[in-house]
Amino acid sequence: MKTNWLQDVTIDKNLQNSLSTFINCYGLSGLEQAMQYYINMQKEYTCKTKTSVSKFVMSDIYYLTIREHKITIYTNQGIYHKYGTLKNELKTLSLYNFIMCNQSCIVSLKKIRSICNNNIILSNNEVLHMSRKYAPKVLVAFTHNNFFNSTKS
Repeated sequence: MKTNWLQDVTIDKNLQNSLSTFINCYGLSGLEQAMQYYINMQKEYTCKTKTSVSKFVMSDIYYLTIREHKITIYTNQGIYHKYGTLKNELKTLSLYNFIMCNQSCIVSLKKIRSICNNNIILSNNEVLHMSRKYAPKVLVAFTHNNFFNSTKS
């Protein structure tokens, strides 16, 4: 049975207060950004091979590497493999805050804890190398991503 969410909001005073407080603090654009962030966190990534299919949430991915068309995906749950190109993967993943950090690696900006020299330190303490070619874009994106996230909290 489908419920009318708008009626639920008008009946539930706690929900009204929470929404009102959030909008007063962050504005309508903040609410839109928070909703989009939530939607993005729920998006699934599909890893297909000739013999298997695995699905997991995009936000679980730390990074992807490639070697001779074999893509390796590092996630919270483990490591997955598939064949393809990083260019095609980046077309999809760039919408979810992933960026190239060197010629053979795409990293999630949300999983980066810090950047020191040419090293990217991830939230799971892994260290990735960032090439000089990609460093400026990664640094700008990481700074922007951290600024955006700090304004939401």
